[in-house]
Amino acid sequence: MKKTTDTCDFVTGFRHSAPYIHAHRGCTFVIGFTGEAIADEHFAGLIHDFALLHSLGIRLVLVHGARPQIEQRLKERGVESRYAHGLRITDDDALPCVKEAVGTVRVDLEALLSMGVANTPMSGARIRVASGNFVTAQPVGVREGVDYCHTGQVRRIDGVAIRQQLEDQRIVLLSPLGYSPTGEVFNLSAEEVAMHAAIELRADKLILLLDGPGLAQGRKPVRQLSPSDAERLLTGRRSLPEDLARHLSSATQAAKRGVRRAHLVTRSIDGALLQELFTRDGVGTLITTDVYEGLRPATIDDVGGILELIAPLEAEGVLVRRSRERLEMEIDHFLVVERDGMTIACAALYPYTEEAVGELACLAVHPDYRGEDRGDNLLAAIERRAQDNGVRQLFVLTTQTAHWFRERGFAPASVDDLPVKRRGLYNYQRKSKVFIKALEDR
Repeated sequence: MKKTTDTCDFVTGFRHSAPYIHAHRGCTFVIGFTGEAIADEHFAGLIHDFALLHSLGIRLVLVHGARPQIEQRLKERGVESRYAHGLRITDDDALPCVKEAVGTVRVDLEALLSMGVANTPMSGARIRVASGNFVTAQPVGVREGVDYCHTGQVRRIDGVAIRQQLEDQRIVLLSPLGYSPTGEVFNLSAEEVAMHAAIELRADKLILLLDGPGLAQGRKPVRQLSPSDAERLLTGRRSLPEDLARHLSSATQAAKRGVRRAHLVTRSIDGALLQELFTRDGVGTLITTDVYEGLRPATIDDVGGILELIAPLEAEGVLVRRSRERLEMEIDHFLVVERDGMTIACAALYPYTEEAVGELACLAVHPDYRGEDRGDNLLAAIERRAQDNGVRQLFVLTTQTAHWFRERGFAPASVDDLPVKRRGLYNYQRKSKVFIKALEDR
């Protein structure tokens, strides 16, 4: 069967997304986006992506901002726009502009989500949207001598009512407005609303879409952070752009308070939301307390993943073939690196305790994850395990990667230098080269 490159790419990508389609079905995602995103000419594409997520059985809570729309209303009415410490001061003149702008944005979003135009991704979607007084707020009050007037902060999210709407297969739309028990209206921060909604709902994900670039170290994007790592970034010497810092702070608080995974995603990348959710590495920054990638001892459940990882290397003759039965019997010798449920690297240690020598075997890293120190980390872990077992020398047999081991302190040796048992198993047809490394005493 003949396949074009485009067909192969599509099929491969679709197959790789299948585990995520299955995993996300029935989950609750809270997605926050700014008024700038709504004003962007490409916003229709994002609306289509929301519709696609909804069609896949994901329960969506959308939280929108309205900053540029509010600014426009203030300008039209000749009302001064005032801020203090990054918060808008919503006085009596500004509040009507806020209500008008937010109300207009909400209605426009409901209209966009209701579209079912033929020949578009939303054809026949029939999406129902629920919005209302789900957010109870209280005034920020006076801080450092500044009266914020009608600017508020989230007091409570009506999780019961939102869950009911989600159960009825509606998308819930939250605006940056909150209401008090006495009937007052408060102007809120959209990312704060998103954060509190995600916490209240125990959402599976909080996703905050950024207008500017995401987190990076130099030119390299930061793909994952623990909450403690994120807090160090926020309090460290390195200054982050105000909007990025605010979104990172909200994502971090959510991760610390029960939201499994919080994501910061730059919306300027076409399809960024889908790439973040349906590919293993995504395009944004993940803040989570979960071990997204970790090195650990292998278990019997890892056999299938190891076999899949090493099969191409066995076919190329880089590694000796191992049957499933043999791997199951020897699984205690292995360490694996797992990334979001996928085995991306492995290595094994076979100790010969009488000679205080150990063999490093089956060191493999998935092609997509090479060049990022995973091989070095595995080698270091094997060396620590060897030392814990009283091993003083580590040897390896290789046919095609001699240079890699030489660069890491392994010296050429001969078959005669191998332990007696291993020498008897040496395959002279493969003509593997032998390298040995002395381990320091611990």
